[in-house]
Amino acid sequence: MTFPGAPALPGLVVLATLSFVPTSPPILTADDAIACIPGPAAIFLGSGAAAPRMLMRELCRQHERLGGSVLHHIILLAEDVWDDPVFSTAFRHQCYFLGDHERDLVERGMADAVPMHFHEIGRAFRSGTIPLDVALIQVSPPDEQGRYSYGTAVDFVKPAVESAGIVIAEVNPHQPWVYGDAHLTADQITAIVHVDYPLQEAPVATADRVALAIGARVAELVRDGDTIQIGFGVLPDAVAQALIGHRDLGLHTEMFSDGTLGLIEAGVITGAHKTLHPGKHVGAFVLGSTRLYEAVRENPVYEFHPVEYTNDPLVIAQNERLCAINAGLAIDLTGQVAADSIGHRLYSGVGGQVDFMRGASRSKGGRPILCLRSTAKNDTVSRIVPVLPAGSGVTTSRFDVHYVVTEYGIAHLHGLPYRARAIALASIAHPNFREELHDFATQS
Repeated sequence: MTFPGAPALPGLVVLATLSFVPTSPPILTADDAIACIPGPAAIFLGSGAAAPRMLMRELCRQHERLGGSVLHHIILLAEDVWDDPVFSTAFRHQCYFLGDHERDLVERGMADAVPMHFHEIGRAFRSGTIPLDVALIQVSPPDEQGRYSYGTAVDFVKPAVESAGIVIAEVNPHQPWVYGDAHLTADQITAIVHVDYPLQEAPVATADRVALAIGARVAELVRDGDTIQIGFGVLPDAVAQALIGHRDLGLHTEMFSDGTLGLIEAGVITGAHKTLHPGKHVGAFVLGSTRLYEAVRENPVYEFHPVEYTNDPLVIAQNERLCAINAGLAIDLTGQVAADSIGHRLYSGVGGQVDFMRGASRSKGGRPILCLRSTAKNDTVSRIVPVLPAGSGVTTSRFDVHYVVTEYGIAHLHGLPYRARAIALASIAHPNFREELHDFATQS
């Protein structure tokens, strides 16, 4: 591919065509490995705790030669790399989900956010809709059969590796070897760089009173024996805490978190009644503490798969009684959910919310659950509104919303006409706004 003002990249085609990768890939220093990239390119960066931080730092050192490259990534936890201003200024970033750093780049006009359902991203890599020249990743040391593991991030990394012409892998002993569709072989790797540094953790703030109240409400909707999808953050962790009294839950999710680890260790999540991958905990990546990363190491009860599988609504629906638990930023009285933007400001991304909400709605006995705090800004702004703020994107349509949970109650919207939906949502709003919303619902 080429970029405006950037040279063509014939070298990438030669490397791919001549199969630069031998049976045993060469072991190089980081600078020599990055030198394998002949010029500005479309470069995928490994995700989350598997961000290849040494290779990313070397990208910065070689920025004059590689400037103009487009870096494709989800959330990168590499705080030390983000501190280098070159990482933000020399490259264009194409982001499929926004964390704090990615959000800042988008707002500064130095990055582009891509609105895509998570299960579609890997397919876009494979089809060439989003072409990739290079994949910079981090993997575990190989097993006895010579297979490397994608470790904490299989998610989008596997399809990126299988789509790029050049694959450069950091091999890090801190990266756990994991089970599932989570492996690559030496002939898929162009070059190896040995590293040895701890994986970056992603701590979550302690749940407050409101989060705990929402968690307790959500737990009312989850039955013993259900399979759950749950994410990362204060609200998901509060839900996990509230589920501690449940029995024989299953887990089919996008990501493994410390909250779900606690439920597994407590014997709450067993997978005993799962209809897909019974007895296994299925996810695409793991994000949290070092203790969590070590829990999945060589542990066959955890199965990792690419997001194009875990988040495919048709796959999700094969789990009977799948409870999808997701969060929103705001919801209007018809049931439209904004979860990726606040007005015109992009905040995160669609992620897997719609994937799982739709999959759960097709699951036999499934329950799509949307939770949100009733207010923002110290109770001065209602998150349940007559109309979404101007510029807000509708992440989950009103046609996909079934259960809505705030700290004040549960509204079951599925099958209700618009007027009844609006009244139900007004009833779970913060008391400061409830009468106003109810008046709007009954007069409109």
